[in-house]
Amino acid sequence: MEQADIGLIGLAVMGQNLVLNMADHGIRVAVFNRTVSKVDAFLAQEAAGKSIIGTKSLADFFKSLKRPRRAIFMVKAGPAVDELIGLCLPYLEKGDILIDGGNSYFEDTNRRCQFLKEKGICFLGVGISGGEEGARFGPSIMPGGSVEGWPAVKDIFTQIAARSDDGIPCCDWVGQNGAGHFVKMVHNGIEYGDMQLIAEVYDLLHRGLQLSPSEISDIFSRWNEGHLKSYLIEITAKILQKKDSDGSPLVDNILDSAEQKGTGRWTVQQALDMGEPLSLIGEAVFARNLSAMKDERVLASSFFPSKKIPMPSEKSKIITLAEAALFASKITSYAQGFMMLQKASQKYQFSLNLGSIALLWRGGCIIRSAFLNKIKEAFDLNPSLSCLFLDPYFQKEIMDQEEKWRKFVTLAIEMGIPIPCSGAALSFFDGWRSAKLPANLIQAQRDFFGAHTYERVDQPRGAFFHTQW
Repeated sequence: MEQADIGLIGLAVMGQNLVLNMADHGIRVAVFNRTVSKVDAFLAQEAAGKSIIGTKSLADFFKSLKRPRRAIFMVKAGPAVDELIGLCLPYLEKGDILIDGGNSYFEDTNRRCQFLKEKGICFLGVGISGGEEGARFGPSIMPGGSVEGWPAVKDIFTQIAARSDDGIPCCDWVGQNGAGHFVKMVHNGIEYGDMQLIAEVYDLLHRGLQLSPSEISDIFSRWNEGHLKSYLIEITAKILQKKDSDGSPLVDNILDSAEQKGTGRWTVQQALDMGEPLSLIGEAVFARNLSAMKDERVLASSFFPSKKIPMPSEKSKIITLAEAALFASKITSYAQGFMMLQKASQKYQFSLNLGSIALLWRGGCIIRSAFLNKIKEAFDLNPSLSCLFLDPYFQKEIMDQEEKWRKFVTLAIEMGIPIPCSGAALSFFDGWRSAKLPANLIQAQRDFFGAHTYERVDQPRGAFFHTQW
């Protein structure tokens, strides 16, 4: 039997595209799918003539792999991964490597690493971003897990990964256990925030200024040539130009109910567990939840019609405000995400290199953007940087955009246009830079009704007091 360099189980679109990507780079790949007919169809169509070996059983699949055996799972996160591991174990021996390339929860990856380590098997939890196109032509790859397994797959992953403009592969070792999946989870949280921020600006320009999707597309295309240059801005401009079969803007005919797969929700849940103030990303998740309440929103609109606010006459100035607010809010989204990564690195002993992570996201992934180089420079300058706002470059940018940012948020509120993420970003910034917050009153209230005690400003930290109110 001919031997493959690596194998992949799970021939949905992402799995198929990763296999084709590897084959394009001269890597011989064995494939298996629970529904065996999918293997036959793949070999007869997309994989025809390529260095891909189809197998009809797990036994044949593992027989076809060179030692140490390297097998990638591209299956649904959760119990399906554990079930597949159990099915694979009879065909494995010490030193073999299993790789979970799906969006698994990092705690599950921690558990699987430990379970398989006891059996002498290396387990890698690998975050892969870029969607179908990225998988096919070069994704951002965030590998973590059993470090002993990394050298055996490093060459393959760096070959198939995206390249940044300077030619560096967007793939590097992230950290042990669930570090790779944790970083991918935070990536997706930032992605949720970015998408909602863009949608809020679109909403104000479309409903507020009554600009057409085509006009807004031109604005986004112009912004994509400056400091907002990013994949999401680029595709938004293309989306807004797309016409439906009747010639109308396609975006206007898409139901305003956004779905989600759960990684953004995981990010927020983990932030709550860690005590991290990921307010912007949280609002992005809640905004999708609210969008799903379509029928209720339609009913509510008949009871609470929007007030007619005079349309601003100087549209060009409003567009300038929108650009500044989007940039400042985007910085805030990344600031929150990297704060969480910094905290997780300490809490879970991931030893994350935050500058290196910024480089991983420069190509192939959904949140790739021009200013990721600036994030890398910020952490090169100060590896223990607690917040991006403290970096000289980002400090200046926030200060330069602040006045316009505030005017944009104020305008949206006056016009009755919801801006949960833009508003949360500004509120986070104001809270973060406030030397004094009203939490003293909250502590007094807690002590009043529950004798929870409080600290005093005129006493050392760690000394607690209670008052008989």
